[in-house]
Amino acid sequence: MTYKGDRRQKTGQHAERTEYKILLTKEHIKPCTCSAWTILSRSFAEYSVVGWDNLPRTLLLYYTNFVSSPEGYFQTVICNSEDYKNTTANHDLHYITWDTPPKQHPRSLGVKDYRRMVLSSRPFARKFKKNDAVLDKIDRELLRRYKGQFAYGGWCARSGKRHGTCSGLRNENYGVLRPGPGSRRLQNLLTKLLSEKNFKRQCR
Repeated sequence: MTYKGDRRQKTGQHAERTEYKILLTKEHIKPCTCSAWTILSRSFAEYSVVGWDNLPRTLLLYYTNFVSSPEGYFQTVICNSEDYKNTTANHDLHYITWDTPPKQHPRSLGVKDYRRMVLSSRPFARKFKKNDAVLDKIDRELLRRYKGQFAYGGWCARSGKRHGTCSGLRNENYGVLRPGPGSRRLQNLLTKLLSEKNFKRQCR
């Protein structure tokens, strides 16, 4: 995660109050920003609510008036907490390509991006134009979902006319998952992210 400053709305009722800046400086708190997509452990979620050392509540006052607070609140809490700052993985599991310059908005992905998306091993991607051809390609080649059918998985009642397709569901199999190539790609990505080499000093 990266530490950044001065991403504030300066006019209107959401203007940041000076006392909050002074408070953060006094408490030696470093604001940081990262992706808005986060996965929180139960333990950290409880800490964010209970806040036994008052850090979550202190930062809540600050980020209430912050531009795009989902990109900063939990990231700043976890990276300034002695109990949790060494438990972070700095990755949002999304495949995104940005406009150049100034790299502020995600570029719409298309068929030409498909191979790179798959090779990235990331389970999520954005953004896509409505009904873009790459969405059909993802349905066919990754999800094995054909028109009028369900995505293929352990919940399927029977194969359709094509081998490995899903034209019906078995009620007793709802939620049944069978690992496929996608799960192995995700496992490799997570193993790399959580390796000793990459896991150290995520908050910097």
